[in-house]
Amino acid sequence: MKSIQVEPAGTLRGKIIPPGDKSISHRAAFLGALSSEGISVSNYSTGADCASTLLCLEQVGYGVFREGDRVTVNKGGDPSKTAGILDAGNSGTTARLLCGFLAGIPGRFSVITGDESLQKRPMARVVSPLRTMGARIDGCEGGSYLPLSIRGTRLAGGAFTLTVASAQVKTALILAGLNAQGSVSVVEPLQTRDHTEIMLDHLGVPVRCEAGAVTVYPCSDLPGGSWRVPGDFSSAAFWIVAATIVEGSELVLEGVGANPTRTGLLSHLQKMGANLEWGPQNLAGGEKQADLKVQSTSLKPVVVGEKDIPAMVDELPVLAVAATQATGVSRIEGARELRFKETDRIRAMTEGLKRLGAKIVERDDGWEIEGPVRLHGGTVDGCGDHRIAMALSIAALVADGPVTVEGSGCVEISYPSFYEDLKTVTACGAAS
Repeated sequence: MKSIQVEPAGTLRGKIIPPGDKSISHRAAFLGALSSEGISVSNYSTGADCASTLLCLEQVGYGVFREGDRVTVNKGGDPSKTAGILDAGNSGTTARLLCGFLAGIPGRFSVITGDESLQKRPMARVVSPLRTMGARIDGCEGGSYLPLSIRGTRLAGGAFTLTVASAQVKTALILAGLNAQGSVSVVEPLQTRDHTEIMLDHLGVPVRCEAGAVTVYPCSDLPGGSWRVPGDFSSAAFWIVAATIVEGSELVLEGVGANPTRTGLLSHLQKMGANLEWGPQNLAGGEKQADLKVQSTSLKPVVVGEKDIPAMVDELPVLAVAATQATGVSRIEGARELRFKETDRIRAMTEGLKRLGAKIVERDDGWEIEGPVRLHGGTVDGCGDHRIAMALSIAALVADGPVTVEGSGCVEISYPSFYEDLKTVTACGAAS
């Protein structure tokens, strides 16, 4: 099992271009497969998760073309190709979106599986509403877990009120709706990331967003398009926290996605006293993007509640690291969804930060964290989860000795160059 030793940092200095946004990359690929013209994007995510989406679409028979960081997907390829078993790897987004995408293609039979971690993640939340539309999906424990078999058929429309705030489920139903016989409306308990809606609107596909509901209509062939995928905010989040808590630091993150349904971390860090400054914004594929400058500062504690979670769910592990350096008691609540990610992220961060000396109490739906604490060196477990491994690596920067992160290879899932970028900004700091 791959491990890496992370040294404490003096300061962090320089510029980082985060990898392409993972969520947007997935969605561009799926919508491209519904377009004869095709969708072509540069700065496509370099992570293994998005590679899984491309591989599965290619295996099903859609046209997938790669040239450098540009990826083009269209309806071309071989539509008679036998899909066989589609391996989503570690990607929950790939698996859930495939369910919605494939369920409405008559005559198509597919089996979706994934790695050991993905096979433990809940799928009933997407299977159940799709079955209401007429989808023929079978699998482990009544379709609650992978592997899932899907026999494509002509789907009906419908209106659905989600019990869990999930952009993946919402997008799966939207994809199914584009292939259905009637409109599909999805009502969310809390607003989640809206990349799919923005992309459809940018392409000129009718989509109605009002009163917490998203409605799409059947569309047999989507228009094509070409644009740059903004930098992934969830990847940028690690550097935002790092530059905030490592004294004397200043980083500029270039071309970061500034979609407000993704940037909840920033508003909470600003409440804590973080020094953050956006540059001028521009649009790419309908998405806002800009450079973000971050400088170190002292922090106050923060309280995060359930309504805050959807806009920062992937950033909560690294926010927990920031809380260890804030003066006072921080509380993160309403985040039970973290227990159903690649690993139980609530437990993983509790165990990892405790090993480094943090004052952290695990709650059923989050943490209570008291700071500031001078963390110490040691060995922690990335638990096969990219966000845990990277969050604990950021914690190592403010420790009093080196920290060994076991299982660090999992960063390949979303941010293959993470440790290279870490070397770059710590070297710049040491030289300044």
